[in-house]
Amino acid sequence: MTYSRVEHRISRRLLVFAATLALALTIPTAQADLPETVTAIKPSIVVVGTFSQLRSPSFLMRGTGFALGDGSVIATNAHVIPPALDAAQQETLAVLVRQGDELHRRNATLQVTDADHDLALLRISGPPLPALKIKSAAKVREGQAVAFIGFPIGGSLGFSPVTHRGIISSITPIALPAGNSAQLKEKPIRRLRSGSFSIYQLDATAYPGNSGGPLFDVNTGEVVGILNMVFVKGTKESVLEKPSGISYAIPASFLQGLIAHTPP
Repeated sequence: MTYSRVEHRISRRLLVFAATLALALTIPTAQADLPETVTAIKPSIVVVGTFSQLRSPSFLMRGTGFALGDGSVIATNAHVIPPALDAAQQETLAVLVRQGDELHRRNATLQVTDADHDLALLRISGPPLPALKIKSAAKVREGQAVAFIGFPIGGSLGFSPVTHRGIISSITPIALPAGNSAQLKEKPIRRLRSGSFSIYQLDATAYPGNSGGPLFDVNTGEVVGILNMVFVKGTKESVLEKPSGISYAIPASFLQGLIAHTPP
């Protein structure tokens, strides 16, 4: 082999190495971006619950929510909202908003629900919160790095947002089951026959209290889905020691139609 051929091969290898290094430097790393994304998202996260001055504790948490739209709209799961408020206890819907180290209670009213996808939108009083953006469902892929934030195990760990990280392990069809056979009306039955709708299966374990929290892109902070349907074996306390189950999220694209029908 002549010197010129050896030199040519070395040059080619150097070019390949340089191109590979340049590509690696341009690919964003989720780990590097996640801390900044979490910092940006946390002001939009709220505790959803009910309030009554006639009981102790006066505030009872039911789930997690996050700001959308004009910042006064809060998205959560429909099952987080109680079927009825206790009028005798003067019970009302409310959210807790963290400002610095303090929690502030805001009054909330139910605006619209989508029972088919277990979604609900509330409107809160007071100054608007930073609103999160919804990511196009067409850009969501299996294997995508995601994270979710909320209040696991209710207030047992304190009302500080907790973040978990994972990937979308599968995009799969599912039907939300009715509570009993009497609730299986015509529309849900049609969905069961037609294959229902697609949801996101996650490889990260969510806990009771995460329901209604946002599933988001780790790089952009755009909302991909809403945490839902956490199948947990045992009691709320035992899952801390032996977490077991599969976590799901409803695609956030279903929220866009709800926002359009939300009263100002």
